[in-house]
Amino acid sequence: MSETADPDDGSADDTAPDKQARDLLVDLVETPSVTGGEGECARRLAAFFEAHDREVWLDEVGNVRAPADDGVLLTSHVDTVPGDIPVRVEETDDGAELWGRGSVDAKGPLAAMAVAAVRTGASFAGVVGEEVDSRGARHLVAERDAPAAVVNGEPSGWDGITLGYRGLLAGTYVATSESGHSSRPENNAIQDAMDWWDRVEEEFGHDEWVPVFERVTCKPVDFEGGPSADGLSVEATMDVQLRVPPEYTTDEVRELADGHLTNGTVGWDDQVEPVMQTPRSPVARAFRGAVRRAGGDPRLLRKTGTSDMNVFAGTWDCPMVTYGPGDSDLDHAPDEHLSLPEFDRAVAVLEGAAGRLLDD
Repeated sequence: MSETADPDDGSADDTAPDKQARDLLVDLVETPSVTGGEGECARRLAAFFEAHDREVWLDEVGNVRAPADDGVLLTSHVDTVPGDIPVRVEETDDGAELWGRGSVDAKGPLAAMAVAAVRTGASFAGVVGEEVDSRGARHLVAERDAPAAVVNGEPSGWDGITLGYRGLLAGTYVATSESGHSSRPENNAIQDAMDWWDRVEEEFGHDEWVPVFERVTCKPVDFEGGPSADGLSVEATMDVQLRVPPEYTTDEVRELADGHLTNGTVGWDDQVEPVMQTPRSPVARAFRGAVRRAGGDPRLLRKTGTSDMNVFAGTWDCPMVTYGPGDSDLDHAPDEHLSLPEFDRAVAVLEGAAGRLLDD
């Protein structure tokens, strides 16, 4: 398995443009939906299902719910990160490209799944909040029973099938020490924070040849330190994130990190378990077959971040994969754009795989 998508060696030129799918995609990309402001985009997505006589509603948290045949649930997220990229279609030697925030992450997968759901009769959910706290996915698993299979929508390339994601452990370290002259040899709270983090990084150190997916990677994401407001102490606060491979649970990583504390405490406020699915599951086999029928050579991927698939796998005991058109290197990027021929082919793959799963 590879960890990131290789360049697409195949050409999608032999797949006819899918006007219905492209129209929906452009409509969704033209409608801003930064996390917390997904409402209008969600309503436009729901209108697509209404126009095709599908039962659909927006639930309490804003998810688009269009249940049907639960032999497979197609789901992707409606929200995007911020970023103003003028929406436009540019012609290139390799075909048309749609530029705009969310074209790759993840309105390409979202639109492709909506069209495939309408054409095959599969259940569908467009969830909110994935870019921040996965509140839409968390609500979904708490509120409905597990389907027979799940296809989560994120960019993998039209011939890529994602089977695994690392988990996430995030928290805030806080320490306080007495104030004193900087010439004193004793550690202050800032040094305690730095020393603790050095020990954590050493605990999870790996040789460079170990794939990133199989490592615990440690990242401080914010730091504040200095004298307290009254000048009587030194304070340090550090926000940290650890990415967790399937070899560990988040509790195991937390216990190891806490074991290196000598001063200060850590409040762990986010735990998302890693997920790794077998390539021999019915849903993985259905996608491998659909990619081959579309003229491709399936690539099995492992991603080093997290997605809503982690949330689904943590609650639902059913096979699942993540799939969708687009180059994940363009996620959140200022030049985010999606190849429309690739998008057309991904729609065809989704139709083929969903149809196979619903027929079995």
